[in-house]
Amino acid sequence: MLHPLAAPNYADRIGFAHLTRQAFEGVDLHPLRDQLLSRIAEGTAQAGEGLDLSLIAQLMGEKEAGLVIQSEVLSFHQLFRTPAAVPKPGLRVLALAADIDMGGNTPIEFLLEGSDIELLTLYVTKDKGLPETLPEHDVAIVVASDSEECREALALIEKAAPNWPRPLLNRPELIGNLDRDKLFRLLADIPGLDIPVTAHATRAQLTDLAEGRIACGDITGELHFPMIARPRGTHAGVGLAKLDDAAALAAYLAERQEQDFFVARFVNYAGPDGLFRKIRLTMVDGKPYACHMAIADRWDIWYLNAYMAFSEEKRAEEAVFMQDFDHAFAARHRQALDEMSRRVGLDYFIVDCAENQNGELLVFEADNTAVVHNMDSPVVFPYKPPQMRKIFAAFTAMLTRHAEGAAKAAVESAA
Repeated sequence: MLHPLAAPNYADRIGFAHLTRQAFEGVDLHPLRDQLLSRIAEGTAQAGEGLDLSLIAQLMGEKEAGLVIQSEVLSFHQLFRTPAAVPKPGLRVLALAADIDMGGNTPIEFLLEGSDIELLTLYVTKDKGLPETLPEHDVAIVVASDSEECREALALIEKAAPNWPRPLLNRPELIGNLDRDKLFRLLADIPGLDIPVTAHATRAQLTDLAEGRIACGDITGELHFPMIARPRGTHAGVGLAKLDDAAALAAYLAERQEQDFFVARFVNYAGPDGLFRKIRLTMVDGKPYACHMAIADRWDIWYLNAYMAFSEEKRAEEAVFMQDFDHAFAARHRQALDEMSRRVGLDYFIVDCAENQNGELLVFEADNTAVVHNMDSPVVFPYKPPQMRKIFAAFTAMLTRHAEGAAKAAVESAA
């Protein structure tokens, strides 16, 4: 049982959004890194500076070193503050995070940029667990992801959840629904929604398939060539490949060391013009918002490799997509999106999707940690800042609604 709330003993930090923006804009982070390293060497560094150093190392490509620093800092301090943009915050939000790399927790700081919300981030670790006395807050949200490294943190939060003293959003028991091999089961029979079965396959099974000892259907019923394969536990397209036949599968396995993979049927979602359009939606409080549309002549798109900044024509199409979103894309797929949101059950999550050649909503994946940001150049992408601000406003309105609802209920029960 958790003890009552108490004044928070937090360490301030520069934080994720500010440092990531600097890296994105090409700022040289070496001087700041060297300054923080010298403070650590002198023994004068604060815990928040240690966490900032961990993030800088990761942003500079030194992931392992960054994670070692982070774990060391979290062994003696768990609670960190990212101050609000105003002197007197209107709301205090507690984010419950796991000790994982910078892509493993919801980058909530971006969603709160410019708001009157003060963010406290509490890292829930295997060794430290949750503190006996929680820091004072108005609303809490779980930001740890569905990845293997977060399982213990989610289990600890789930155990405490029934007695949480404030509203708790993105409840821990629902985050596991986003696993690649669970999501398709959850969404399988939604009318107007196409989600390929994603099956776990061992190296031994795929070797047998490549050598003709088993058929695709022996792994999962709807699997066939061409298929998509990726090593289990990878993100951002690492190891992702389209395999047209058994020979391509054998060549793929020869290049990979992993023992476990996800496989799914390939869906050709190219439009009549031969281009692929991959869409990122942000679901906030049950409502979809357009985050981006990447357009490319390759199926394995993410926003960076679509080179949107170099094509005025692509940007013009993305701008129209965003401007017309509510009465075009969202209206076409309203029933599928509503039912997906209901089944997933999370207050906030992100969906990567497209439209298949039958006009259905084709869902690739969903997660709670994809970066939703306002870092793109307003000169090159003038249509983006208003759209991002709409998403941020919806997110802060959701937090405020839950906080005010809980406060009102507390007053009524005390009356």
